[in-house]
Amino acid sequence: MCDIHQSLVKTFQFSFILLCLSTSSSRAQQPLGEYWETAEEESKYYEIVEIPLPEETALEAGSFEVLPDNRLAIGTRRGNIYLIEGAFAENPKPKYHIYASGLDEIFGMSYKDGSFFITQQTEVTKITDTDGDERADLFETLSDVWGFRNYHEFAFGSKLDKEGNIWVALCLSESYRSKVPFRGWCLKVTPDGKTVPVCSGLRSPCGIGPNEHGVMFYAESQGPWNGSCSLKVLEPGGFMGHPVSFNWYPLAPELGPAPVEPNSPSRLEIERKRVKELVPYAVVFPYIKMGRSISGFMVDQTRGKFGPFENQIFIGDFSLSLMMRATTEKVNGVWQGACYPFREGLATGLLACQFTPAGDLVVGGTNRGWPVRGPRPYALQRIEWTGITPFEVKEINALPRGFRVTFTKPVDKKIAADPNSYALQTYTHMYRQAYGSPEVDHTTPTILSADVSEDGLQVDLQIKGLVQGHVHDFDFSKIQSAEDGSLVHSKAYYTLNEIPEAELTSQN
Repeated sequence: MCDIHQSLVKTFQFSFILLCLSTSSSRAQQPLGEYWETAEEESKYYEIVEIPLPEETALEAGSFEVLPDNRLAIGTRRGNIYLIEGAFAENPKPKYHIYASGLDEIFGMSYKDGSFFITQQTEVTKITDTDGDERADLFETLSDVWGFRNYHEFAFGSKLDKEGNIWVALCLSESYRSKVPFRGWCLKVTPDGKTVPVCSGLRSPCGIGPNEHGVMFYAESQGPWNGSCSLKVLEPGGFMGHPVSFNWYPLAPELGPAPVEPNSPSRLEIERKRVKELVPYAVVFPYIKMGRSISGFMVDQTRGKFGPFENQIFIGDFSLSLMMRATTEKVNGVWQGACYPFREGLATGLLACQFTPAGDLVVGGTNRGWPVRGPRPYALQRIEWTGITPFEVKEINALPRGFRVTFTKPVDKKIAADPNSYALQTYTHMYRQAYGSPEVDHTTPTILSADVSEDGLQVDLQIKGLVQGHVHDFDFSKIQSAEDGSLVHSKAYYTLNEIPEAELTSQN
């Protein structure tokens, strides 16, 4: 959803919430207070540390960056950039300094060669302190080619890529319309300010950046033409699924004519065959089971400082105040992958996250604009690995006749070798113009065999009834570790866009 904004009055906010609640029965069925109920167990492995905020300051973090001198920079929804000393200390007693103000909804931030590169509602801006007084005094517009005239028209920017580009994901106008140029598009802004249209069809992004393979992805929210939240690859020339932004193809002649209009209601797997530019969801986050409005994400490149999940995507959720994991792989030229629960019990709606030099994960956000599960209007927190490895499903990969499941600890081989130890169902969502979708087209595949690796860390499942285009919803609750321990989280969800043509090699 990502329906967060700056100036919604209470009456309109309440009406808007009721409207959205009425569009999806699953929302009414489960209140924000109920979820995984694993926070106590999670805390044994990942602690939450409070980073105190300045008194009487509404600090709504929208983006983060770590500076070369080990300070944390925060870009806020209210348009300030703060520089913070001491945020990474064992017992934080941070000092806050305002570096810049007067900006608007800072949802993207990088720092390079003495300058900040930020994405705000209306532009990508280079910001510099030219006289060394720790206060910005030079503001240079790199790009402002897109339109803006509605509260919901957010702009989310990536960090600088290897070529120095910033990728900008632009929300639609009011979720359903594209009233001004390039709303519902991704644009790439080069270091010299050239703006390159990348793809159309975005709806309500709330996070953008590279996946673990260095390819640019974005986080999409449930809504029109999106049955559930998802991670999608920003394929140059691609169509992300929402056709209302087709009206801006004349501004991007290098991409050719607009794609064929998708049918509604349909299935994404069916429309992929009709609309050649249509890019399928790489990872579907089943609604409520795995978030309600996924947000900022970042890849763990801490070299083991954050535990056993090196090179995995960590992604927040605004409504449910939690963090999840995701892994992606390219099969038959198409991106797909899985998502996994990670850590709940955070204090507010999450918008952004940032790994620190010490290998911790800083998270923050706000509750403004939409109801959230966390109890506070805004917060800044740090997730730290305790050094104890949790027993978890580490990763799932697709095989030609099933899946390979990798665990963080060796499994009980007798239990893991029994096909009856696994439960699996599949489903998809309606691809339609209406808001969201229930799970539809359920099937129950059969686990034929379970081949456990010698070290007990991997199990290859041979499965009858794989369904291309479906989420494969796994329940591993019967699996035990070799030390007779239960999984911290027993659920995982793999989006099977393509079935591999050749076997994976052993990862032992």
